[in-house]
Order: sequence, then C-alpha cells, then structure tokens
Amino acid sequence: MMAIITMTLFFRTEFKQDTTTDGGLYMGALFFGVVMLMFNGLTEVAMTIAKLPVFYKQRDLLFFPTWSYALPTWITKIPVTILEAAVWVVLTYYVIGFDPNVGRFFKQYLLLLLINQMASGLFRMIGALGRTMTLAMTFGGFSLLILFALGGFVLARGDVPDWWLWGYYSSPMMYGMNAMAVNEFLGHQWNKLTSNGDTVGVALLKSRGFFPYSYWYWIGAGALVGFILLLNLGYTVALKYLDPLGKPQAMIPVESTDELTESTAENNQNKKKGMVLPFEPHSITFDDIKYSVDMPQEMKEQGVSDDKLLLLKGVSGAFRPGVLTALMGVSGAGKTTLMDVLAGRKTGGYIEGSITVSGYPKKQETFARIAGYCEQNDIHSPHVTVYESLLYSAWLRLPAEVDANKRKMFVNEVIELVELDNLKDALVGLPGVNGLSTEQRKRLTIAVELVSNPSIIFMDEPTSGLDARAAAIVMRTVRNTVDTGRTVVCTIHQPSIDIFEAFDELFLMKRGGMELYAGPVGRQSCELIAYFEGIQGISKIKDGYNPATWMLEVTAASQEMILGVDFTEIYKNSDLYRRNKALIKELSTPRPGSSDLSFPTQYSQSFFVQCWACLWKQRCSYWRNTSYTAVRFLFTTAIALIFGSMFWDLGSKMDSRQDLFNAMGSMYAACLFLGVQNAASVQPVVDVERTVFYRERAAGMYSALPYAFAQSMPVWWRWYSWVCPVAYTLYGLIASQFGDVEDKRLTDNNQTVKEFIEDYFGFEHDNVWAVGLAVVGFALLFTITFAYSIKTFNFQKR
Repeated sequence: MMAIITMTLFFRTEFKQDTTTDGGLYMGALFFGVVMLMFNGLTEVAMTIAKLPVFYKQRDLLFFPTWSYALPTWITKIPVTILEAAVWVVLTYYVIGFDPNVGRFFKQYLLLLLINQMASGLFRMIGALGRTMTLAMTFGGFSLLILFALGGFVLARGDVPDWWLWGYYSSPMMYGMNAMAVNEFLGHQWNKLTSNGDTVGVALLKSRGFFPYSYWYWIGAGALVGFILLLNLGYTVALKYLDPLGKPQAMIPVESTDELTESTAENNQNKKKGMVLPFEPHSITFDDIKYSVDMPQEMKEQGVSDDKLLLLKGVSGAFRPGVLTALMGVSGAGKTTLMDVLAGRKTGGYIEGSITVSGYPKKQETFARIAGYCEQNDIHSPHVTVYESLLYSAWLRLPAEVDANKRKMFVNEVIELVELDNLKDALVGLPGVNGLSTEQRKRLTIAVELVSNPSIIFMDEPTSGLDARAAAIVMRTVRNTVDTGRTVVCTIHQPSIDIFEAFDELFLMKRGGMELYAGPVGRQSCELIAYFEGIQGISKIKDGYNPATWMLEVTAASQEMILGVDFTEIYKNSDLYRRNKALIKELSTPRPGSSDLSFPTQYSQSFFVQCWACLWKQRCSYWRNTSYTAVRFLFTTAIALIFGSMFWDLGSKMDSRQDLFNAMGSMYAACLFLGVQNAASVQPVVDVERTVFYRERAAGMYSALPYAFAQSMPVWWRWYSWVCPVAYTLYGLIASQFGDVEDKRLTDNNQTVKEFIEDYFGFEHDNVWAVGLAVVGFALLFTITFAYSIKTFNFQKR
C-alpha cells in the first residue's frame, strides 16, 4: 500500500532531471523508501518482546544455547525481507523515474534488502535490551531519530559539528543513503553539465554532502553487511546475559490449605448478613434460552447448509439470593456463553427466550446497575493500588446520594470481606510480571464488583489457574459474598471435592448447549449423587472419589452412546425438572407491591463526576508509570539536547538553499519523529487501559465521549497536504522562522529567503496564525475521534 502511494506521489511525468532542484525531489523519494523499510523493521520490537517470556523460561531450563535461538530468528526474517524489498522496488523504481539502467535497478534492490535486514537486527536488539514495550519503543524511536538525523539527508556532512562526526560515520543510514544516492545520481540521466563543469548528479551529491564516487556504493553495501552482523550479535548477547524486568513481588500471607478449608467451613456455619450499605436481593430466571451466531465460513465449506449455528438450545433455570450456584459442563458445553447471555456481555449473535429479574423482563441498562461480572482474565489498571481500584469503582457505581465517608467505609468493609486488608496499599501490577499474585488478583476482581453493591454477581471460573491453597482462599471469598444475601453464579471446571461442596446448587450442561441437571448439591453431594445413581446403568460412586469428576465422567457423550440414553431427555422427564419449571414460573411473577428496576439516570454519577473520577485515576496511573512518563520526559529532553548540539547555530545561517534545508531538516525530524515516538510509546499503555475500559463500560460505570512535497506533489495527492497534521506543523514552523526574512539573499539563486520559501514550498508568513489554529483543530478532532471511537467500537468478541 505504501509503495503504491509513493509511486503515485513521485510520479515520473511530474519530475524532470535538469537541475539540482529536480534532483532534490528524487533524493526525497530515495529517502522516503529508506524510511519506510526502516519503519518496517520497527515491528521486530513487539515480536521480540512477545516471545521473551517463553525464551527466558526455556533458557533458564537449559533447553538450548542462546545462539541456536537467535540464529533461526534472523534467518526466518530473510525471506520476508526479500519479498518486502522486491515489492517496493518493483512498484516504485520505474514509475518514479529512477535511472532506467537495469543494473542500477537491481543494485537499489540489494541496498534496500540490506537496509531492511539492518533495521530488523537493530530493533530485535533493542527489544532484547528494553524487555518491555514502553522502554523498547521509546529507545527504538530514539535510535531511529539519531540515525535519520545523521543519515546524510536531514543534515549535510559539511554541516555536521566536529563533535558529532563520529556519529555520522557510525550511522548505518549514512552508508545506506550515500550508496543509494551514488547509485542513482551517477546514472546517465543526470549527465547534464552545470555551470561549474560538474554533472547535475555530481553537483547534487556534493551540495548534499554525499561522497560522489562510484566505489561508495560498495562501501555502503559492505558497511550494511557489517552492521547486520554486529546488531544480530548484540541481540544474541542481550538474550544470553539479561534477565526479565519486574519479577513478581506479591505479598502472600502464610496460611495452610487445611486452615483455609476449616475457615471456609466456619464461615458456612456463621453466615454474615448485612453491610454498611443495604441492597435489595434479586433473583434471575431464564426460560427456553437459545443463542445462535452466523454459521462460520469454514463449516459452510464443509457442506453445512444452515445459516446459523445454535450454541444454546433452549436452556431454563433460576438463580436465587443467598444461593451459590455452580455452572458446570465439559469444554464446549456453553457455560460461559450462557453466563455472558444472562449478564448482557455478548457483543454479537442472536438471543431468543425470556430472562426476568425478580419477575420483570430484564433490561440491560438497568440490570448493569445491580449486577456484577467477574471476568476470568482479572482485568485491572496496573499502576493503581488495591484500595484505589476499589475506591474508583465505588465512586462511579454507587448511587450519587452515597457520600464520600460512607463510600470509604463500604470500601473498607469489602476489603475485609475479601481479606485484602494487608494488601490495600499494594500496586496491582501486571499479571505474571509484578504486583499481586494470581489468587490475589482474583479476590480483587471480586472486590471491584462487590463495591458496586450488586444484588447479582456472575463469576467466570474464579479458581482457574490456581493451586489448591489459592483456590481455597478465593472460594472463601466467594462464600463470604454469598453469605451477605447476594445471588452468585460461578462457572467452574473440574473442582476439588472441598471446592465443589462449597456450592449450594449445580446447573450442569452438556456439549451442544443443553442442560442435564439443575438442582441442589446436598451435604457431601448426596442429592446430586442420588439423582444420577437413580438412572439405570450408572455405576455407583467409589468411596472418597470426587463427585464432580464422577458426575462429568458418567454423563459424558460416550456414556450416553453406551447406555443408549439422552441425559437431557431424562432430566426433562423428571420431577426435578417439573419443580424447577414451577420455581421459574413463580420467580417470573412479580411479588405483590414490588416494582420494576428503574433509575433516574443511565449512570450513577453525573458527567462531571465521571470526568473527575477518570482524571483522578489516570493521574495516579500516569504518575506511577515511570517506565512511560519518566522515560518519555527523559527521551524528549535528550533529543532536545542532542538536536541542539547537532544543529548548533545552523538556524542563523541563511546564505544558501542548503543552509535552509539544514535548519528545516531539524524541524522536520523533530516534528515527525517526536510525534511518531510519542504515538508509538503510548500504544502499550493505551492497550492495557483499553481492556480495562471495556470492562468498566460493560459494568455501566461511565460513558465515553512530508518534506518538500507541497509544490511538486501531483494534483491527485495535493488534497492530502490539507488534511495532514504534520504538513500544517511544518508549515507553521518554517513560515514562522524564515517566511518573513527579506533582508538576506541566497548566494546560489539570488532569491530572498522569503521568496525561496514561498516559491519552493508555498509557505507564506501571513498564514502562520491560521496554520496554528488548524494544528489546535487537529488536536481537538483527534480527541473527539478518540472519545467517539471508545464509546462506539468494541473489539472484544464474545
């Protein structure tokens, strides 16, 4: 895509080869090609960091020596590089109008291939050194900026300060650009003589500070090969000797599993009722629920003719206050699908059937205010404390009439309920990196929902990924929650005996989205066992065997085939099913004197309070995220100091066009790369917070409200200069600094600085204020676009 845009932007019918000014446009096209392939290498940062956790684990377990991991990583990138460079050169070379000699065509291809390989090696090494996305993207942008500034295009060799010459000769970009320029401008189409006896091509190379000798092509190519080897060696060394940043630092209280089990049993006997803030208990019923999605294309290709795939096939049930219900079934049974349908978390598909809340039809906008949903992935902002996470959730989800003091009392009560007292001031952190352990994050997830004072709570596999001790802690928290009189439903997968018997009722599903048991578990699972042992052909459970495991084994699809029965049909012909249907009918009828759920506003808090709360949380997050804020501040400061020393006093020199190009090159580099860097470094931060936002929005917490192209750009691309923020920024910077200079003339064309700026770029000093307003307008436009996008689009698929 970028190659197509470039070939139409630098279309050959628009350019000539008569003067050095014409050659400057071709030089810009060469530079743009190098820039694009360098930026393509930037993707290596994310790919490298994504693979580091697995590599570190395998390295520490002595799976292989580091070089045997690094070498294949380099080799597998070569075919991709060959293809990328080929596509770029094939699409752009002759369309732009570079020298038609086929040998120069292949020599440019070789250079771009080496530049792409060098860029990949550079950013792989930076990824291995940075080890986090924020650090690596920051220093990746920093490296790009230094390489481009000292690459020979932005700043000519003769204008590089003496103290930066080492950087100029150390920049792989300089060797690549010099070789690219020599390959093009020593060609036959640039052989016209200038007034001083040099050809146009040689005159251009000299004016830009490039070495005008043909052997510099091979010097450049050889230097790039050397950099490729050096950078990949640096990547290998970094992998071998550096360890991952941010080891887990969770605070874990010492408590044995037996003590936890005993504590859970005590809690079951001494139920705690009532809290600082009262709530109204609610039941939820669902009758004949069907859920379908559009038939996947893969299944249609296999001959399936139906338009829709049915995932839930008419399931019915009821969940009541003070009752802890387990939602179980084999993988693919539809447990999470059913929970998402009931909680209103499905973002697509088709739902049929009735769902009622305390007898009234469920409305998602009001249901979200009285329901909580604990996701399996434990999504939290990493740079706030446990207490701040809960206070923020309570601030936005409790009714507006609850004052700050009562809100804090309620938060403290919930912290005690989920037993996070000793961790209230600990940072949440990132999963598997730092902060809370997996079990502690599970309890925080439950607490974040509890502080909204919900009547109904859904929990998706609260014990998944936990050992027996951690699972016991979480289940004790879940039991404490139920004992407050709330309706709690948990999906769970093959629990231990102790965990399974903590549940009061079971809703069991089989593959295909059908229920086969909905009823009490009983003390030591007696009622569940009695039901299934009453079915002819079912083997008796062995003493001490896990009832949950036995239940899943005897109801497997293979058992249905062996026994020749359908457990769903057996259930629907049982007295238990008839009692459940009667219960559903009873709970689907509103109680006398009751009223439907209603709230005066969609959200608990006003728009101003929502903004203030979000600002408070984001301030805490950004202030503590030193890997982003501090590194970004230091990066900008370092760039300012480096650019100041690199372009020392060049802004005051206005004797020739090259002097102006040098000064404007600094503005171009700073404008483009600071913007790119800041945009790149913020992406990992936004990516984490965006996932948190999706959870918070679903819970109803708040609402969401190029250089030298101007004159020579083809007519079909000139519209883009009017919609490009970088173009406006460069216009403002250049016009404000040089657009009103009328007392100095350029020695090489006898124009004043003002006349040259207007003729070459089309920039007029009188338009500076209008351009400034346009830049502010773009900032506002992007802010509004962000608010609209975060409100309208949801890239989570459930």
